[in-house]
Amino acid sequence: MNITALEHIALSVRALSMDAIQKAKSGHPGLPLGTAELGAILYGEILRHDPADPAWPDRDRFILSAGHGSMLLYSLLHLSGYDDISLDDIKNFRQIGSRAAGHPEYGLVRGIEATSGPLGQGLSMAVGFAIAETMLAVRFNTARRRIVDHYTYVLAGDGCLMEGVSSEAGSLAGRLGLGKLVVFYDSNHITIDGSTSLAFTEDVAARYGAYGWQVLRGSMYNFEELARLVSQAQRETAKPSLVILESTIGKGAPTKQNTAEVHGAPLGAEEITAARAALGIPAGAEGDFYISPKAMEFFAVKRAEWKKARQAWQTEFDAWSREEPGLRKQWDHFHSGAPAPSTGDDPHRPAISLPVFKEGDKIATRTAGNKALEAISAACLNLVGGSADLKSPNAVGFSTTAYSPTNREGRYIHFGIREFAMAAIANGIQLHGGLRAFCATFMVFSDYLRPALRLSALMDQPVIYVLTHDSIFVGEDGPTHQPIEHLASLRAIPRVRVLRPADAEETAEAWAMALERHDGPTILALSRQNITVFPKDDPDWRNTIRTGAYIVKNAGASPNAVIIATGSEVGLALEAARLVEAGGKKVRVVSMISRELFESQPEAVHQSIIPPGARVICCEAGIKSGWERWARPEDILSVDRFGISGPAGKVAEALGFTAGALAAIINR
Repeated sequence: MNITALEHIALSVRALSMDAIQKAKSGHPGLPLGTAELGAILYGEILRHDPADPAWPDRDRFILSAGHGSMLLYSLLHLSGYDDISLDDIKNFRQIGSRAAGHPEYGLVRGIEATSGPLGQGLSMAVGFAIAETMLAVRFNTARRRIVDHYTYVLAGDGCLMEGVSSEAGSLAGRLGLGKLVVFYDSNHITIDGSTSLAFTEDVAARYGAYGWQVLRGSMYNFEELARLVSQAQRETAKPSLVILESTIGKGAPTKQNTAEVHGAPLGAEEITAARAALGIPAGAEGDFYISPKAMEFFAVKRAEWKKARQAWQTEFDAWSREEPGLRKQWDHFHSGAPAPSTGDDPHRPAISLPVFKEGDKIATRTAGNKALEAISAACLNLVGGSADLKSPNAVGFSTTAYSPTNREGRYIHFGIREFAMAAIANGIQLHGGLRAFCATFMVFSDYLRPALRLSALMDQPVIYVLTHDSIFVGEDGPTHQPIEHLASLRAIPRVRVLRPADAEETAEAWAMALERHDGPTILALSRQNITVFPKDDPDWRNTIRTGAYIVKNAGASPNAVIIATGSEVGLALEAARLVEAGGKKVRVVSMISRELFESQPEAVHQSIIPPGARVICCEAGIKSGWERWARPEDILSVDRFGISGPAGKVAEALGFTAGALAAIINR
């Protein structure tokens, strides 16, 4: 270990971080100054990676959970040779067009494994990365070859460990025995408001010990001790490791280190001048973004070593491919990004045979969804996921064993009652590569997982969210469990696609549509109550539905009214149409499985389904927000109050949400 070179890397990180934040007049210097030594040894000695091939499948993963300290990561990526973050990017830190954004953003720079910043979520996503590593290892490693064998490292701070999501994820990680997960805890005892003692006095080591983690302690600033601690963490194969590192926030800033002031504001010109002198940075013009030549020389040698290590893995992988052609085909499918197999001529890529339903069948869409999930999981062996202790109510069980410390082959994950961590972990599984993740809970509890869903969308990750019990028709559980505002609030998140199928046939197609999507998360909003499979006038509805809507019941080119409905309310709309047609009116019924998808279509598609000038009436068992685009407020049958407890049908009657009420709107 070249300690002198590591010291120069740490010095360069501090110099780049101070100058970038000062020039931007914005940023968080405390963490990069305080953890520069850890960053230096991670990128200089510990991480198994190759900047020349950032997508190397068996690279170690590093997640900066304390994402506000992003200049630490940007500096290290630039220094170690990731060529898509330039010194100019760093000089334009936090400016429009710079890859060095305010917090690490997935997709902007290769080497950033996850978007972090919302504290605790990075650590929680890392649990998903570690789960994915074990799942792929057990499937693809053989007695002769280990082609999946890497670690997941995390840097977290006091804020990450205060956030509840990290407790949820940490508890599950301990239960699952994720031995290749190593979390470094930057324990500097300072947050924005001041000392952590203001609000955080617990024994973190005891807490994580109780979770089932190995807990280690050391100094942030002793390279030999850091190396020893990492080695000890790597040797523990049955437990994740929390490495508590005592540190000084803003180390090197003479008057501001170890104060809250250094957490989230530039040091200022005077303090930077003093820090340069204290750290031994060569004199020069302020803001010159100093990089030590010794650091660059070290990384030039390292890049050759990393390339050699990656090529050795590639040689092993090629030998494995020759020995295991069947597994190699699976590997290619798992890592292709393909949404689903389409042909049946490859035993490792069988065709999906979606379930078939008949008109008149009465089946809850959650139950129909389970039948579709069974068919899909049999064909897509890389589909993994589970629910927040709601396997049966969500109807998301499928023919696999449960994932556990003794059964890494299981594809069903018991997340426990941890909705937020479940969604964050699903993000991590998806980001890792090679697997397709889903998770499930009641729709009303999407409130608990919403921040992770937002990151799914921000990172364009195609995680599938199965949200059942989607309306007031939950019934007896009452207003706490009856979603009212949730469909609108979920649709409000950019890049989230909400699919609310209206019967069992639509549900099977909804699952297929979710699998076909690769650029963001999809929500399957499914019913608890039975719904009748209805006839469909559009003979090509299975294709038309992919525009977001199709005509269920036609009434000629000039209907008196067009009812747009979603989910179980399509059946209600058909019943209302029958009532008013007895009086001579012609009514078209449209099932809009995805409002946001339909609204993104060209105007010609809109007009083919909703004739120009037609009177439009909307029906959905939730608040009317958003439906005003399609209908006047008085022509929207909605539920704009919290529900009540009682049998589903009586709840609907009490709230005035019936076919008769919809018919009255049409006749008005």
